[in-house]
Amino acid sequence: MAAKEIKKENKYMAQEIGRRKSSVARVYLKEGSGKITINKRDVRDYFPKATNRYVVNQPLSLLKKNDQFDLNVNVAGGGTTGQAGAIRLGIARALVSVDPELRAELKKAGFLTRDPRKVERQKSGMRGARAKYQFSKR
Repeated sequence: MAAKEIKKENKYMAQEIGRRKSSVARVYLKEGSGKITINKRDVRDYFPKATNRYVVNQPLSLLKKNDQFDLNVNVAGGGTTGQAGAIRLGIARALVSVDPELRAELKKAGFLTRDPRKVERQKSGMRGARAKYQFSKR
C-alpha cells in the first residue's frame, strides 16, 4: 500500500510564545470575531480580575483590532499576573507576525519587550531576599 501524503493545513494565521516570570503562553491567532479562549475557558472565566483581562487585551485595544481576531491560548506556570503578562507578549508577537507594519506601534508601547524581572531567591539567615531579621543589641 502506497503511503499517502497527508497535507496538514494550519488553521491559524500565527503561533507565538510569550513568557513572563515563570509563565509560558502559547498564543494561536486566527481571523474571527474577537473571542479569546485561555486553556479552553473564556477569558472572563479564566481571569476574574479586571486588571488581568485589561493586560491581555492591551495589544488589541491599542491597535483597535479587538473584533478582528480570535485567540486560542495555552498558558502554564506562575500566577495569574505572570500569565497575563506572558499572554500579552504572545499576542503582540503574533500580531507582528501577521502584519510587520504594526511592530513600531507595539514596540513604542513596550508590548514586544520581555519583562526580565524574576523573584529573587531567599538568602540564608534572612527573612526574605533582602529583608533581614531585626537586630537586637541586648
